[in-house]
Amino acid sequence: MNDVLNPDQIAALFEAAKSGNVPDTPSTTTTPRRGQRVRPVDFSRPTKFTAEHQRRLLRAVDTFCLGAANRLSAELRTPVEFETLNSSQVTWMAAQTMAPTRSLAATLLAEPIQRRFLMTVEQDLVLMAIECLLGGNTGHLPKPRRFSEIDWTLSRRLLDSMVMNLSASFHDLGGLDFTIEDLDLQSDASAIASVSEPTFVIVVEARLNGISSTVTLFIPWSGIDPVSERISGRSLLEQTELGGGSIDRALQVVPVTLRAEVAGTELPIEEILDLRPGSIVQLGGHAASGVSLYVEHVKLADAEPGAHGARRAVQIISRTGETFV
Repeated sequence: MNDVLNPDQIAALFEAAKSGNVPDTPSTTTTPRRGQRVRPVDFSRPTKFTAEHQRRLLRAVDTFCLGAANRLSAELRTPVEFETLNSSQVTWMAAQTMAPTRSLAATLLAEPIQRRFLMTVEQDLVLMAIECLLGGNTGHLPKPRRFSEIDWTLSRRLLDSMVMNLSASFHDLGGLDFTIEDLDLQSDASAIASVSEPTFVIVVEARLNGISSTVTLFIPWSGIDPVSERISGRSLLEQTELGGGSIDRALQVVPVTLRAEVAGTELPIEEILDLRPGSIVQLGGHAASGVSLYVEHVKLADAEPGAHGARRAVQIISRTGETFV
């Protein structure tokens, strides 16, 4: 193919350009450039909780779901199920908008670090649980009502049971134990964390007789900051990597069995069954050879039999391949 234009073709191109009828001829030698890829970044979303923090916190909540389901099923005498739905990391102000409008808010005090968390429970779950505790019909969703003193007392008992299981799972995670400091329809969020505090929100679905409700746990970073290294598992990793001496000291106190053996022999079962009082078994060793000390099945040293006060004892004379001075 000839890529050189003759004068007539050049003149025809100029005439076409004057009239604006230049044909589009795609280039066969160049590849069109891809459009620039733009990845949106939300700078308002915090990233204080690392992936390891989130994974371990979710695992602790999964443990809470199993324990709480078993406990409440026994107390309410009806099947109760808990399941983690989703989680997100937002600011404390944004987290408050995620709480259901009709819910009880429990301010949790974490011991021994004296930090506060927030847990909300939808009123539908609370009212159905109260009906179960009072022996009522739980086949339908109770109508909303103003809480009486009896309702508040039974609600406190319900949440105490849930918080007890939450404490058990978080005690293994970060050594935290929770108690309910305040229980109300609305919580004073400003007393727990600042509006810009990074917060990890975990939403748990609770199913009671087929009716679904939610339990939401709000974990501000200030609440786990004193134990964040332990929650992430980093402190344990550092102890393993840097604390080799402590591991050696721990292994040195492990008990093992040390036995003194004069001699040994192997006999078939029929000869062992024929043994009677007065029978003589040849051990194949000599008394002058002393005894051998074994740790499990490994020979450690040679020794001579003797006594130490009123007790039998042996005196080590040499180790295997090494002589004692």
